[in-house]
Amino acid sequence: MREATPKERMLKQIRKALIEKTDNPYPRLEETGPIYKQSDELLEIQFAQEFSKINGQFLFCEDKEQCILDLQQLIAERKWTELFCWENSLAWLKENIKDIQQTDVNFEQANVGITTCDALVARTGSIIITNASEAGRRLSIYPHIHVVIAYTSQLCADIGDALTLVQNRYNDKLPSMISTTTGPSRTADIEKTLVLGAHGPREIFVILIDDQQ
Repeated sequence: MREATPKERMLKQIRKALIEKTDNPYPRLEETGPIYKQSDELLEIQFAQEFSKINGQFLFCEDKEQCILDLQQLIAERKWTELFCWENSLAWLKENIKDIQQTDVNFEQANVGITTCDALVARTGSIIITNASEAGRRLSIYPHIHVVIAYTSQLCADIGDALTLVQNRYNDKLPSMISTTTGPSRTADIEKTLVLGAHGPREIFVILIDDQQ
């Protein structure tokens, strides 16, 4: 009789595991309450803390006017050029920030992409972005710097709450891409040396506007 190859033995074990039903080792897991400890901090503070831990840069604004002033100051201090923003919902920003490109003409030269987002996750400092926004897929990924304009009403405690917010917004027209961005793009594939901006923006800014006053 021919001896089974390692691949055949592995497939046999997989088939056996699929056929045999095993007991759930944690049958009462859902009854034990939240996996993560609840925080008493305001969501704004919790997000700012977690986002800063992962090299994100956070600004809080009381209103849109303050957002415009803060962004103008950032552009001047860091000498940003080639800014792109084409979302109609940010018309109030584009009208007050000069030199913003409002179409994708010459997009290959983009250094800064300014977009909105769908939600913020306070516990992990993550940003939820979908391709349903006017910015699409490119503007949050291609430029070296990504600036996110967000609102306090978009803050969620955890990823489940954020996905519920997205579901409620789009209903039966759920976007084909729902992306969770947690800090600047990074990799440590080469000699375990951390490199930022390997596969996306090397800097991410969140400017949070209080819309729940």
